[in-house]
Amino acid sequence: MNGLLRKVLRSGAMISAAALMSSALPACGGGDADGGTGGGGSQGSGKNTYVLVHGAFVGAWAWDKVVPLLEAGGNEVIALDLPAHGEDQTPLASASLEAYTDAVVEAIDSAARPVVLVGHSMGGIVVSQAAEQRPDKVKTLVYLTAFLMKDGQSLNQEWADDEGAEIKAYAAPSSDGTSLSFKEGWAEDAFCQDCSPEDVQRLESHLREEPAKPFDEPIHVTEERWGRVPRVYIEALKDLAISPAEQRSQYTALPCEKVLSLDAGHAPFLTKPQELADALKSL
Repeated sequence: MNGLLRKVLRSGAMISAAALMSSALPACGGGDADGGTGGGGSQGSGKNTYVLVHGAFVGAWAWDKVVPLLEAGGNEVIALDLPAHGEDQTPLASASLEAYTDAVVEAIDSAARPVVLVGHSMGGIVVSQAAEQRPDKVKTLVYLTAFLMKDGQSLNQEWADDEGAEIKAYAAPSSDGTSLSFKEGWAEDAFCQDCSPEDVQRLESHLREEPAKPFDEPIHVTEERWGRVPRVYIEALKDLAISPAEQRSQYTALPCEKVLSLDAGHAPFLTKPQELADALKSL
């Protein structure tokens, strides 16, 4: 296993989960969407292995508040840095959707059982591609205020029409168009307007240039492989990066078994870690 993976394999005493504070929408695929503790998850018949895939402009560190809450119940958690993110030193020019997918597939293959694969934001396109490659090794796909897209779509293509994405005003592409960054105020005003000052500072201190190429690369998924993996969407009702309307449009176009809601901005892993962990453990 290479340095892309940060693997957490500690077992703790089982703790009872708090009731979900998030409200739930009707299931877009006809499944149970009561937001409570469902059967079959780590609160039910057994433990889960969670693979956590971050979005753009952050790294595996973004899950630091959530990981111990999941592993406290005896679950296995794998959080990874995508190429050119977090502590990974892949050159920006080498970052691609294929490279991202390969890193996630490696994490999936390292697990001893089918995984709950969670993608945040841009990570949504990555987990879709990974599930296409390893459908039998993914128990559930979870899109956390993430891009849930059809075959042939690119992230930029889908995001272009999102008029409620206020974070676009802070985008700062490089002069050669190969990378993206943010203007001052991006974290506290749009990425995580509900964050504490400490978390805003952490976001700003970890900011790295984001490879632009993967935003324009279309995903390739099929109903025969990706389509047979159960899907869950967790929407963020105060998101200013992917607007609630855009999230709703995506999970309406591509049916899910369950849709859960968190009263949070774009970074519920920072602002609502317990509620997010409870949602994941309920699956």
